[in-house]
Amino acid sequence: MASILSKDLPEGESALARWRDAATAGDDVDALPRRTWAMATRYALYLMERRAPGEGVEVRVAPWGAIKILEGPASDPHNLTPPDVIELEPDVWLRLVCGITTWDEERDAGHISAVGERDDLSDLLPLV
Repeated sequence: MASILSKDLPEGESALARWRDAATAGDDVDALPRRTWAMATRYALYLMERRAPGEGVEVRVAPWGAIKILEGPASDPHNLTPPDVIELEPDVWLRLVCGITTWDEERDAGHISAVGERDDLSDLLPLV
């Protein structure tokens, strides 16, 4: 499933850089436009899809996207949900993608909901 349209990749890359720059400078990232958040999140999901293709784990970053990554058992044909599901808020996802925080830090803080055997993406992060 596509997380971002091909025509939007440059905007997504720029949005992720803007979010990262604001976050690392200590600026209020919540003040960034909603579209910046959406495009940064979608672009980061796109990067993860490229790094770890597959159908075994679903990564959900509501409200802006979900992807399936990593090899493994695919979705049950009756409910379409893979056996491993990871859910994160956009700010958590972007902090991880940019290397601002680590998987362990976010998990220990209760910011990651993960179900299944492959519930740790720390080996794949950060992406930028």
